[in-house]
Amino acid sequence: MDFSNISIIGIGLMGSSFALALRKYGFTGGITGIGRREDNLIKAKELGIIDQYSTVPVNGIRDADLILLATPVGQFEKIVRDIAQNIKKGAIVTDVGSVKAGIVKKLDPLMPEGVSFVGGHPIAGKECSGISAAASDLFKDARCIVTPGSNTNNEALEKIINLWNVVGAKTLLMTPEEHDLIFAAVSHLPHVIAYALVNSIIEEDDKILHYGGKGLRDMTRIALSSEELWKDICVYNKEEILKTLRRFSSVTSRTIKLIEESDWTGLEKEFLRAKEARQLIESD
Repeated sequence: MDFSNISIIGIGLMGSSFALALRKYGFTGGITGIGRREDNLIKAKELGIIDQYSTVPVNGIRDADLILLATPVGQFEKIVRDIAQNIKKGAIVTDVGSVKAGIVKKLDPLMPEGVSFVGGHPIAGKECSGISAAASDLFKDARCIVTPGSNTNNEALEKIINLWNVVGAKTLLMTPEEHDLIFAAVSHLPHVIAYALVNSIIEEDDKILHYGGKGLRDMTRIALSSEELWKDICVYNKEEILKTLRRFSSVTSRTIKLIEESDWTGLEKEFLRAKEARQLIESD
């Protein structure tokens, strides 16, 4: 690997899994964990996830060749502002955030001379969070979207691509804007709908949710995700998410109309169209 010392800011599911994956795939350098809760960091060290830790980001990144941002995206800008002047020249800052355009726009100008930011988004995760859910194979065979901006250093970009490949991911390049357009539809929209679906059921009757079977569990599993993380994603990708929500509202209205008019043939065609599209994912 191209790095000797790696600092991970945010020792939760993604940050801890990244550290475990590094070790599994041969990284022999030092890993520093940085977070707000010392008890969590102590546990991570005891489990062998990290070698050392700090609750003060500026102290934890001084010797780092690579700094991974693995907190909710709403914290990125403040973290980088706090540490920028102490990042070692030649280091690379990257992230695992689910939004990109706003992040690249905010973080690129904060990089000191000789330091590069390269955006990344591994399409991996679980509905549960924390180090207890971490897994060394979380990124194995998962797509990882790398999103260079107009100012991204080519050498730094190649190092980040290689890093994700080493831990088992399959890297794809996109512009930050292309990333946010696509993932507003295929990731952000489903999460928002999952939260809304649960809320719509409990507003009907907050005692009936447990009657739902496996289908409801499958559809709403992602509503167990971190509310802070997904609030931040909506903040940073507001316009694209709104576009997808309006489109979803339009499709929902069309379905309502078909049922209101007892157009069962039309409704069946609507369901078939969705079924055939959904089957494509199974062969992906």
